[in-house]
Amino acid sequence: MPHSPADKKKALTRVRRIKGQAEALERALESGADCAPVLQQLAALRGAVNGLMAEVMDSHIREQLAEAGPPEQLAQDLTTLVRTYLR
Repeated sequence: MPHSPADKKKALTRVRRIKGQAEALERALESGADCAPVLQQLAALRGAVNGLMAEVMDSHIREQLAEAGPPEQLAQDLTTLVRTYLR
């Protein structure tokens, strides 16, 4: 989780942008928009979520490295984390 005020603000800005994209997608679906614009909106939404996830994951990894315990356990924990969220 982003801890500094600047990182927290950046993450919240991304979440608000994602919310706006999801609302636009909802409106497009409700209005019966063509598939191409809907697919484009879905791709943009997925990209925004992936970007947010990458930032939060980066913050988490840096935090874990700062509090690092045994290297083998840290490596296993980080590998599990990355595998979980890259599915």
